[in-house]
Amino acid sequence: MIIMSDEIEINVKGVKLGGELNLPPKALGLVLFAHGSGSSRHSPRNQFVARTLREAGVGTLLFDLLTAEEEETEAHTRHLRFNIPMLAERLVAATRWALDEGTTRDINLGYFGSSTGAAAALVAAAELGEKISAVVSRGGRPDLAGDALERVSAPTLLIVGGDDTQVIALNEEASVRLRCEKALRIIPGASHLFEEPGALEQVAKMASEWFADHLQPMARAR
Repeated sequence: MIIMSDEIEINVKGVKLGGELNLPPKALGLVLFAHGSGSSRHSPRNQFVARTLREAGVGTLLFDLLTAEEEETEAHTRHLRFNIPMLAERLVAATRWALDEGTTRDINLGYFGSSTGAAAALVAAAELGEKISAVVSRGGRPDLAGDALERVSAPTLLIVGGDDTQVIALNEEASVRLRCEKALRIIPGASHLFEEPGALEQVAKMASEWFADHLQPMARAR
């Protein structure tokens, strides 16, 4: 059992993606983070949320959907941030790694997605079905998940800043298409990045409660 934070590497079709796995001994579950473009596993916002989840007894896997070289190119071309199928494919591969190699016992999995990473998380959740027990989107673009929205079975929480009006509308439209258990929560006065005092703390609290409610330890195989 991995207890302390472990730097890991996940191979996806010849591409090596760096990650950070932290799984407490009696974790309620494991949450994989899907970052938006221009972000990484070192993002202060996602690191803050991850710490809050771990304090609530939930393991975390933060990893990069893009390599350093791809991020550098992406900063100029912006050709990958909306390539949801590719991002989802990498998230699925990381999920399978977590199931096969990242844990030593059966454990329920969840996704925490930000920006376009939220769309990738929903597409991956639709593909993996019952293997994913919960999804949380922070300032996400769930609309970019397209037809996959109707196939998501995992309980899904959409969190949006009250001042992020365009994204609120996109989340409302996506919520209507979701057929799973769902909730849309708006944090008053918060912008897209939740940089206002106390805003990110509210996101972390909502996410922790959602995962605590929907991730429960699975019975060990006899």
